[in-house]
Amino acid sequence: MGKGCGGTGRWGFAEWGVRFPRRVLAVTGVLCVLFGCAAAGLADRLSVGGLAASGTPSARAEAWAARYGAGSPELVLVVRPASPRNALDGPAVRVAGRRLTERLATEGGVAGVRSYWAGDVDGAHGPRGSGQARVLARDLARDRGLDRGRAAGLRSRDGRAALVLVDLEGSETETARTAERVVPRYTGEIGPLAIRATGPAWSLAQSTVQARTDLLRAELIAAPLTFVILALAFRSLVAALLPVLVGGVAAVGALAVLWVLTAVTDVSVFAVNLIGALGFGLAVDYALFIVARFREEQARGRTAQEAARAGVATAGRTVAVSAGTVTAALAALLVFPFSFLRSMAYAGMVVVVLAALTAVFVLPAVLVRWGSRVTALDPLGRFRWAPAPTIGGDSPLWGTVARAVTRRPVGWGAACMVVLAALVLPFAHGRPGLADERILPAGAESHATADLVRREWGTSAEGTLVAVLPRVDPEADRAALDAYGRRLSALAGVRGEATVTVRATGRYEGGRRVGGEGAYRPGTRRGTYTPEVGGGAYAPRPGGAATRPVVRGSVVTLTLRSDPQSERAAALVHAVRRLPAPGGALHLAGWAAQVVDARAALANRLPLALGLIAAGTMTVVFLFTRSVLIPLKVLAVAALSLTAALGGLVFVFQDGHLRSLLGDFTVTGTIDMTIPLLLFSVAFGLSVDYELFLLSRIQEHYRATGDNTAAIVHGISRTGRLFTAAALAVAVTMGALASSGVLLLKELGVGLALAVVVDATVVRGVLVPSVMRLAGRANWWAPGRGRRDPRPRHGHRNHDGSSVTSGHADVSDLTAPSSRA
Repeated sequence: MGKGCGGTGRWGFAEWGVRFPRRVLAVTGVLCVLFGCAAAGLADRLSVGGLAASGTPSARAEAWAARYGAGSPELVLVVRPASPRNALDGPAVRVAGRRLTERLATEGGVAGVRSYWAGDVDGAHGPRGSGQARVLARDLARDRGLDRGRAAGLRSRDGRAALVLVDLEGSETETARTAERVVPRYTGEIGPLAIRATGPAWSLAQSTVQARTDLLRAELIAAPLTFVILALAFRSLVAALLPVLVGGVAAVGALAVLWVLTAVTDVSVFAVNLIGALGFGLAVDYALFIVARFREEQARGRTAQEAARAGVATAGRTVAVSAGTVTAALAALLVFPFSFLRSMAYAGMVVVVLAALTAVFVLPAVLVRWGSRVTALDPLGRFRWAPAPTIGGDSPLWGTVARAVTRRPVGWGAACMVVLAALVLPFAHGRPGLADERILPAGAESHATADLVRREWGTSAEGTLVAVLPRVDPEADRAALDAYGRRLSALAGVRGEATVTVRATGRYEGGRRVGGEGAYRPGTRRGTYTPEVGGGAYAPRPGGAATRPVVRGSVVTLTLRSDPQSERAAALVHAVRRLPAPGGALHLAGWAAQVVDARAALANRLPLALGLIAAGTMTVVFLFTRSVLIPLKVLAVAALSLTAALGGLVFVFQDGHLRSLLGDFTVTGTIDMTIPLLLFSVAFGLSVDYELFLLSRIQEHYRATGDNTAAIVHGISRTGRLFTAAALAVAVTMGALASSGVLLLKELGVGLALAVVVDATVVRGVLVPSVMRLAGRANWWAPGRGRRDPRPRHGHRNHDGSSVTSGHADVSDLTAPSSRA
């Protein structure tokens, strides 16, 4: 191969698999064993959550709310009398409810418990550090005034159920593990109580278990279907095993790398699902490209070693460039302040690089060792009357399509644009949101119980906004707090949408105080005050034992009547933030505020991410083709096709169409904002992957003949069958995630499958040839090239010694300066 692929050239290292196949395979086997041992302990190190933006005003406000004991509970228990003969306030249920509250407070990882029957209870490892659960509020049978109102807020509208709110300690991952340990012991029928659970921690715990189950199901669905597709495409059961080999090595290696990454950063449990789907999908692409070229070279009479060397020099180079492009697209996700996205980006980049390395190093070693046996065991061989065309051979169907498109490029291009525009249209009304318990199936306990809370209490566990006013004094500024409560409840965005409760003065609606004189108790020690429903500062009984460190300030809660992710809730957040607050400082926490801030963070970082993707892609494609127009065309076409896929995502999941085909899921009216970003990055890389391979075929023919139209037809015909097989295999691999019960994975799987199918058919088969036909010779213009004839001089030969006119030019020529043409 000379310098283009020899031992002294740029790609000399890529010949290791060709020159030393036994050593490469032996080292790979040892590494796989080591990687497998490392990956065995990965499950316990993965994190959950990270779906909300970090570093935002609402994220900082959550810390303020926790300091004032006003944070949202991580775990919510719905308690009913197990027997209809028992009343919620009956003696047996009341005693059992108090005992339940005290037992929960002694559990490890529990910071505090608020209960209908027992008021506020510090956890065993709470601020007092006594290890004893102390009931801090008065017994409801003796209580009067505000505490009775607080208890009423924990009772359902029909008076048959009550809430127990549990605050957990630690990060999202730690609270989910605590919930996974605690919930099974405190749900079901316990004495006279029937208990169900929901809340963010239990939702995360259940989604983690669901994701692991779904990963196994997806692999059981995808593996046999993909193997059948590959066996039919390669016309060989032996060759069909090669993508499995590449994907397996890449996945095991990626899991081991993630194990290392968990020591320095959070890695989402869903990253494992992405590794399985993306790693195997890219393995199919890369193996198809290299094996197809290997079989072409063997058909021309070359030995297995020569054919493998030619495959690395041509398709292998395309694989390397493609992997770089996909990795760059995934790296752009790192600019967003979502730990979930960052961990998915790490997982994606690792598996892409390992899939490319396995395809370039390990796959050639296998091809050299197996030789002609790669074509063995044709599953339909006994039924064929004539020799079957190779996977990389000319496709009569796609050749016919290409000739029709190039004869009438305007008409075909316009028709294609209409189809893509119809797919893009739903994206115009897409609404980004954040994931909650509704990502789980409706029958999951956390989802079903949360729906029950919405029906019976008129709000959700996330339906409260907490405004912390750190610079006010609850006694000295009582008049100012009362005026603030009135103004706040009278705001256009708040009136009729929320009940306002000022901790020091009472409840407000429509500009009037409607209940309570406030929880401030002048007689308590150092001006401490009792919390409202939804959080508080854990006030002791007057004259009681130790107290929490008292902080200056007050808390205002807004109980929303609308969905926290709705536009009305967003308007309410903006209205609250615009209103001047007593003391001049306001920290607004709550799910609705997090949604608003996450959308703002997304909008602020999106231009940078898109700019990085565009710059990286244009640079790579320019170096690959030495053309100015083609990188712009690649970027525009990929963006259009992927926006069409995002439109399909909105049509299905936000608007709720095709639910019967994809399995039942909950329509929330939004699309989780992390999924389009992840989908765009992964699908963009796959789109450019196909584009580069197509361009390599078109350009090598153009360099041989100088005929733009003939080169387009040749490229489409040569790659059509290959792209069809690859797209089907990748779509099956990605689409298997659609069987998941976790809505995030279902959205990702459907979106990627749709993007790949649209890109490999409508875009590659129709739009790209029509655009390139209209551009003509301008496709290949570059500064400094001028009007020199791009065709090679007579007798020009590739580095491997083959004539370029054969249509199998070395792809190293495609990155060479134009003077070499």
